[in-house]
Amino acid sequence: MIDNVERFPVLETDRFILRRITLDDAKEIYNYFSKDEVTQYYDLDSFTDIQQAINLIERWDERFKGKQSIRWGIARREDNIMMGSCGYHNWAHRNFKAEIGYELSPLYWRQGVMTEVLTAIIAYGFEHMKLHRIEAFYDPANIASKKSLLKAGFKYEGLLHESFFEKGRFVDAEICSLLASDTN
Repeated sequence: MIDNVERFPVLETDRFILRRITLDDAKEIYNYFSKDEVTQYYDLDSFTDIQQAINLIERWDERFKGKQSIRWGIARREDNIMMGSCGYHNWAHRNFKAEIGYELSPLYWRQGVMTEVLTAIIAYGFEHMKLHRIEAFYDPANIASKKSLLKAGFKYEGLLHESFFEKGRFVDAEICSLLASDTN
């Protein structure tokens, strides 16, 4: 479990600061969640109003305070501008597992951002949240996401036919996982 729920953990990588997302980040979140290429594989429709970004930030914050999830903003070291987010949701404390999810502004795609960020967040999950298993679900057509997960050490487990209902239809999902014992 997170040691102190009131103190949000800040993580650092060579290029990024992973920090709490605040209402000051609403503009950046709105900017990338309003792009269809970002929400194509996401369980949200593209944003049409900045209030949707504010609501999402508030929901992430409530879930963190309730020890249900944790979502870090990915900010560039040089200017602290948020470019995406990554974190854990569907945190099953009793089973020592959580699902990892992420998104990134298209301006930063194909630059190794998620590979770098996932390394820090995975380490936090195993060391501080005491997770045994981290799961990731993704659309089979989202090859970039699958590549990022495999680079981070995840193992492909299979295809789940019509496993999620998103945007008015049932969709397939692929699942991969990483166990604490895989990182030793």
